[in-house]
Amino acid sequence: SHNRSPRRFYLHPELSKDLVGTHPPGAHSLVAVSVGYFLEDFVDMLCNQKLHQSWELLFHHSVVIVCFGIAVLLHQYVGFALVALLVEINSIFLHLRQILLMANLVHTTCYRLNSLVNLGTYVVFRIATLAWMARWLFLNRQNVPPATYAVGTVGMAIMTPMNIILFYRLLRSDFFK
Repeated sequence: SHNRSPRRFYLHPELSKDLVGTHPPGAHSLVAVSVGYFLEDFVDMLCNQKLHQSWELLFHHSVVIVCFGIAVLLHQYVGFALVALLVEINSIFLHLRQILLMANLVHTTCYRLNSLVNLGTYVVFRIATLAWMARWLFLNRQNVPPATYAVGTVGMAIMTPMNIILFYRLLRSDFFK
């Protein structure tokens, strides 16, 4: 469900102008289903993983659940949440990396190729998307209610360093061993 986001911007260019009140048919449902996914994953991690192993992801999921939850409940900022879902395109390659690690396939061409694609999609869909969102939020601060601006700013202030740290870890483990 996450990979439908890019098509939405191609088919609905007005989203790039109004991320607050405008959203195409199905976008609200996509964000609502995503909240459900993050909730399910959050509960699964709580039940099946040690806290010291999963606290960063639990924290990440908490921020996403709050931000997306607000968009779903208010039927506002659904477009902004849709942009945020572009980040999840990279998750495909992050998860594939985990699977290859668990299968002990680190020294394979498949792992090497995935590492390159993972890093590329990380820069494009995580770092660039978050930068674009932070820029949009800053440029539209006059049109965004203070409470919403605060939630968005705090969300970006949490996600940006988390993603930079994860990027550094990926670089260190996959390219600078």
